[in-house]
Amino acid sequence: MATSVTSRMKVINGNITQLSVDAIVNAANEAMLGGGGVDGAIHSAAGPELFEECRTVGGCPTGEARITAGYQLPAKHIIHTVGPVWHGDTHGEEKLLASCYTSSLRLAAERKLKSIAFPCISTGVYSYPADLACATAIAAVAEWLRANEWPSEVIFCCFGSRDLGLYEAGLAKLERLSVTK
Repeated sequence: MATSVTSRMKVINGNITQLSVDAIVNAANEAMLGGGGVDGAIHSAAGPELFEECRTVGGCPTGEARITAGYQLPAKHIIHTVGPVWHGDTHGEEKLLASCYTSSLRLAAERKLKSIAFPCISTGVYSYPADLACATAIAAVAEWLRANEWPSEVIFCCFGSRDLGLYEAGLAKLERLSVTK
């Protein structure tokens, strides 16, 4: 019997830098050289070697992803993706955000990584509405998992009860929809 898409996804409330997974995703800026929020926390926890490797990568355009080592993190790898700044979805933000998830998952699948953890991409200083970002994230990941074996586990790592509630409700809705099909 095939594993259901929703059984391969889970949501937690916690600090993404403390997760022992194959890869964590960094909500990076295009330079990939650190910043605030999740990006700053990941760079700080990974140590200066991450900054040095990121300098050699040459940046990352919005909607794409790049992979580096995890250095001092429990995660083996860091997948850096650049989410869109919210402009009312007048600049293709939904498509770009979905691409952040699929580009990250593609890198994980190419390396046969079993587990990957995502933060809430673009919902901080990039001002993407959390409810819309959550819906896009869950839809993009579900679509990927329906068509791909890798990764076997996708974690949405929320940092706060508001986002946790959105993702729990979104996964519950996806589960109900998959049961009725």
